[in-house]
Amino acid sequence: MNNLDLSFSCKEKIRKTEFAGLSLGGDSSVPFVNENGNETKPLIALEFLYSSKDLIDNLQKENKADIISIKFDILEDELENKLEEIKKFLTEQKELISKKPLILRGANNNEIDKKLIPVLCEFAPNESIIAFADEMTYEGIVPFVLKHNHILVLRTPIDINLAKELNILTTDKGLSPERILIDPDMGGLGYGLDYGYSIIERIRQAAFEGDKMLNMPIIAFIGEESYRAKEAKSDTFSENWGKFDERSVMWEISGACAMISAGANIVVLWNPKSVEVLKGMF
Repeated sequence: MNNLDLSFSCKEKIRKTEFAGLSLGGDSSVPFVNENGNETKPLIALEFLYSSKDLIDNLQKENKADIISIKFDILEDELENKLEEIKKFLTEQKELISKKPLILRGANNNEIDKKLIPVLCEFAPNESIIAFADEMTYEGIVPFVLKHNHILVLRTPIDINLAKELNILTTDKGLSPERILIDPDMGGLGYGLDYGYSIIERIRQAAFEGDKMLNMPIIAFIGEESYRAKEAKSDTFSENWGKFDERSVMWEISGACAMISAGANIVVLWNPKSVEVLKGMF
């Protein structure tokens, strides 16, 4: 097929949200079809684990990411003690963690996040992206997001209908669609990557065709998904797999490129080398 016209599906734009000097969304066409007037670029976030002993040092280092993300990877049996520690951290390190736009992410455990995310909302130094709420937690989290004027990531398991349903339920609770990011919970390997790509494409197609409950910007947590794969985290493979440090970075870059090509507006990475490569590409 020659001269394929991709403008046919782009009757509407993706919602545009202004966040800490950045524009989230606003796409007027599928990715990289600039002749349709699409000037948006993907935003790259670099994520650090709260439990890392090098957290402060890493936050102090200059990096090329557009956004900094902190994942509060705490355990349920240490929750009560950690909540006070996290409040202190967010207060005392306000200047450090406010150098760039900020994502504050929970523990990916509903029982923890029901208590943790309200604390993150309250003690965030500035307007932040809060990640995430799902069908089991959104009712308790939305009031705190509203009170403190944050942007909320909504996660659903690789299903366009569930994504739309959760967006509707959340807006019914009073959260503006302009304060929502869609997280399709993509996988980093095999069917997970394949399904994640196709779901993002379908969400984007529906948005461009005028679906107001699916036209929010999309965020994908690539780093966490990529480094779950043994190929990215194990150095026990034979030499013909390539050098481990190069292989792990390429695994993350490949996943990020796939999701950006599908239409993701923000990709969250774990390796600073991946950030440098992607920033150079885009």
